[in-house]
Amino acid sequence: MREEYDFSNAKKNPYVSRLKKQITINLYEDTIAFFKRQADETGVPYQNLINLYLTDCALHNRKITIS
Repeated sequence: MREEYDFSNAKKNPYVSRLKKQITINLYEDTIAFFKRQADETGVPYQNLINLYLTDCALHNRKITIS
């Protein structure tokens, strides 16, 4: 390992605004099963599908109706 490194030409990470944050969330088993079935059909991991769905809701400012 070098004693010093030259970072004068370094560039900022262009994806820093898109980084994900790990959280713990409690979901109903039926909800997880739904997304796992979708994952099997699409080949996309179920956690990515949940993230895509929630991101779409946030981008379109969808509101939840609680009755």
